[in-house]
Amino acid sequence: MQTIKKAANMLPKFDPTNPIATMSLLEDVTTNAKKIQDSVLEAILSHNAQTEYLRGFLNGQLDKQSFKKSLPVVTYEDIKPYIDRIASGEPSDLICDRPINLLLATTGTSGGVPKLIPLTAEDLEQRILFGFLYAPLVFKHIEGLTQGKSLMFYFVTRESETASGLMVRFMITCVLKSVNPTNSFLWDRVQISPHAIATCEDTNQGMYCQLLCGLLQRQNVARLGAPYASSFLKVIKFFEDHWHELCSNIRTGRLSDWITDPQCVSGISKFLTAPNPELATVIEKECSKTSWEAILRRIWPKAKCIEAVVTGTMAQYIPLLEFYGGGLPLISSWYGSSECFIGINLNPLSKPSDVAYTIIPSMGYFEFIEVVKDRQEAGHVPADPVVVDLVDVKIGHDYELLVTTFSGLYRYRLGDVLRVTGFHNNSPQFYFVGRQKVVLSIDVSKTYEEDLLKAVSNASLLLEPHDLMLMDFTSRVDLSSLPGHYVLYWELGSKFKNAKLKPDRNVMEECCVTVEEALDSVYRKGRKNDTIIGPLEIKVVKPGAFDELMNLFLSRGSSVSQYKTPRSVTNEDALKILETNVVSKFLSRKTPSWEIHELHSSR
Repeated sequence: MQTIKKAANMLPKFDPTNPIATMSLLEDVTTNAKKIQDSVLEAILSHNAQTEYLRGFLNGQLDKQSFKKSLPVVTYEDIKPYIDRIASGEPSDLICDRPINLLLATTGTSGGVPKLIPLTAEDLEQRILFGFLYAPLVFKHIEGLTQGKSLMFYFVTRESETASGLMVRFMITCVLKSVNPTNSFLWDRVQISPHAIATCEDTNQGMYCQLLCGLLQRQNVARLGAPYASSFLKVIKFFEDHWHELCSNIRTGRLSDWITDPQCVSGISKFLTAPNPELATVIEKECSKTSWEAILRRIWPKAKCIEAVVTGTMAQYIPLLEFYGGGLPLISSWYGSSECFIGINLNPLSKPSDVAYTIIPSMGYFEFIEVVKDRQEAGHVPADPVVVDLVDVKIGHDYELLVTTFSGLYRYRLGDVLRVTGFHNNSPQFYFVGRQKVVLSIDVSKTYEEDLLKAVSNASLLLEPHDLMLMDFTSRVDLSSLPGHYVLYWELGSKFKNAKLKPDRNVMEECCVTVEEALDSVYRKGRKNDTIIGPLEIKVVKPGAFDELMNLFLSRGSSVSQYKTPRSVTNEDALKILETNVVSKFLSRKTPSWEIHELHSSR
C-alpha cells in the first residue's frame, strides 16, 4: 500500500498503541476544524483538477467559491455513469487523479443492484487509521478491557470483479483483507478469533468457529460485538440454534464434520485441543435455562460491553440487545458509510439515545443541507437549498450530509439526517437520526424511514407486559384494494423458551393504532377519510421469516456484516417470502386523531 505523507489535509500516521498521542491528535484535528476543512477541499480540487468530471463544471476555477457555485449537489444516479465507465475499463481520471484500486459495494441499492463506490489505496489507509483513532477511547472509558480480548464477529463476502477486472468488495471485507495474515500481531493481540477464521468466506462456518473460539476462551472475553446491532443479533440467533452442537464439540474435543473450510479448521485447532466436559456442562446449564435473558453476561462473565452501531435504523434493536446483554453497556463507537468514514463517539458510555458522533474534519470535505419540516422527497434537491459548512451548523438543527472525498465523489448526498447536539472544540457533534428516505407513500401521504422507526418503536412497547419482543419488521403499501393501506410485517419472539407465540388480538390492534397515532398529520387526515387511506394492518410472520428474507438478499450480493433489513419492500420475491410466512393479521380498529402534532421536537 502506498504510504501517505503527513499533511494538514489528511490524518497523519500515528502510533495506535499510544493513547496519549491518539488523544492529542483528536484534540488537534477538532480544534483546527475550519483550517483542515479548507485544506481538504483545496487538496481534493488541486489533485483532481484535470479529471473529466471537474473540468466539466469548474473550467480550471479551483477556489472554494467556484466549487460551491458551479458544482451541483448529486445523488448516486447522477454519478453512476462515470462509475460504470470506470468499471468497464476506462481510466480513473474520469473522476480522480489517483488509481481507483477497487469499488466498494454498498448494502443500499440502486434499481435492485448494490451501489459501487470508488476507493483509492490512500483513502483505504485513511479509513484504517480512522479505526485506530477511536479504539483508545473505549479503553479509556471502560475499565478492565485490557484484561481480556474482543470477541467481535466479522464476516467477509466473496469478492467479485467488473468486466474490466476491477475488484469489487464490501467495506468490512476490504478492511479485513488489508491485514497481512503473516503479520497479524496487532489483530491477535486484541481479538479472540484468529484472523484466518474471521476471513473465512463461508458465513456459517466462520460464525460457528468464531463462537466456538469465544466459548473455549470464555473467561478471556472482555468485549463482545459486531459492526452493526443487526449482525450481532444474527450471531445470537445462530448461537441459540447451535449451542447443543457447540457444547458437543467442546465435550469431545472434536470439531463437527461439516466444518471443512481450511482456514476454520486450522484456526480452531489452536484452541480445540482436548475434551473439556466441565466447560461444556457450564455452558449447557446456562443455555438450557427457561429464558435467555442476560445470556451474554452469563456465558461471558468478564465481558464489559457490547460494541455495535445502535443508532439510526439500528436503534430498533436496542431492546433486544439489552435483553440478551443483561445490563452490559451498548457502545456505538463510530459513524460512517462506504462513501466516507465521518465521525467517532468521544463518550462511549453514553446511552444509545444520547450518542453524539464528533466529525473528524480530515476524512473528507463536509457540507450540510438544512432539513426543514416540509421535507422533500428523497432524491429531490430544492432549487436553492441552504448549504452550510461544517463549522457553521447550528445546535438543535437537522441536516442532510454532503461529502466530497479523495476518491472522486463531489457534493454527494449520503441521504443521512444528522441532528447537531453540540461541538467538541470546533468540530460539530451530532446524533444520527436516520435516512432521508420515503419508505411508504399513499396519495399525498409520505412516510419517512425515521418516522416509521419511531412509530414502530412506540408500538412495540405494548408487547413488553406480555413477555413478547419485536425481533424485526418491514413494511409495504397494499394497493390491491381501495383504499390502499400500510402493511407492517412483524416477527415476534418470546422472552421464554418454548412459549407459544400467540399475541393477544386486542394488544396487536392497539399496536396498529399506536403506529398510526405516531405518523404525521397528513397520514392521519387521510385516514379520517376512509376513501383515501385504509386502516393500517400488522401481519405477524413465523420465526425465521426475516432470516429467509436476509438469505434472499445475501444470494443477490449483500454482506452479512453490513446487511440491514429493508424497512419497506417492493421486490416480488421478498414479498412472497413474507406472505408465505404470515400466521396472523390485525387491523387498526380506530381512526387516529388528525390534528397537527409534532413528532420531531426540533423540527
